[in-house]
Amino acid sequence: MLQDGGGMTAAADSSVKDTTTQGFVKDVIEESKRQPVLVDFWAPWCGPCKQLTPILEKAVKAAKGKVKLVKMNIDDHPAIPGQMGIQSIPAVIAFSNGQPVDGFMGALPESQVVQFLERLTKGKISNDDQDLLKTADAALAAGDPTGAAEIYAGLLAQESGNVQALAGLTRCYVETGALEQAKQTLALVPEAKRSDAAVAAARAALEVAEQAKDLGPIAELEGKVLANPLDHQARFDLAVALNANGKRAEAVEHLIAIIKRDRKWNDDGARKQLVQFFEAWGFADPAAVDGRKRLSSILFA
Repeated sequence: MLQDGGGMTAAADSSVKDTTTQGFVKDVIEESKRQPVLVDFWAPWCGPCKQLTPILEKAVKAAKGKVKLVKMNIDDHPAIPGQMGIQSIPAVIAFSNGQPVDGFMGALPESQVVQFLERLTKGKISNDDQDLLKTADAALAAGDPTGAAEIYAGLLAQESGNVQALAGLTRCYVETGALEQAKQTLALVPEAKRSDAAVAAARAALEVAEQAKDLGPIAELEGKVLANPLDHQARFDLAVALNANGKRAEAVEHLIAIIKRDRKWNDDGARKQLVQFFEAWGFADPAAVDGRKRLSSILFA
């Protein structure tokens, strides 16, 4: 796996390079006769350039040799951009068969950059990271947090700020009971991304797991509920403990029972806990789908 990763890195490196005024003809004009070449005109002082260049690099690497990216610092090499009439940056010009054929100005979002490359290469650009994320998510959903964690960690080795991978790795730690590591991983999510859906789900999963730490054995909680079916706190604690043991449908059952008997108990606590479960499980989870239907039937009856 590590060897494959190294091979992929080497291949990706060959698709991105810097050029100079002297190297422009070879790196861009001649190279574009073999496959399209993007020229990224940038400068160290340009903020939008710093946003765009990583997006360009990622999209070009995902194209797997269908296109190359050549970067030119206009401060160090002003002649070519001057000849081409480049007056503002970032500016991206696509060359094919030795001629400029397309381009755009400004920092576009990743989706538009990918669409631009697809028009240029007349083919679908694969997104390896998205494929790997789907594989990791599937492994986690199938009960293999260790295998999923390896994939998430590999993605983070390439891109430490990958929010989806950070969220996924957090959930892996939660599943294996490594709650401190889960907290540390979640703390790495940038402030601006903490409202992301995947991050919110990971946070909910961690909070639910922490709730279950201080509860007694399930058998003891079940005994309390049997002795007094109206002991809502015991039933609530039992639902949290059942969830921590993977018994989601049973957890839903007990919280629904509380809501049916006393909707306002503990400041609507049973409903709030149920919603947190849904967020932690993912809204497509079968237990979440069933629970949402049952909750709606009560709330909107």
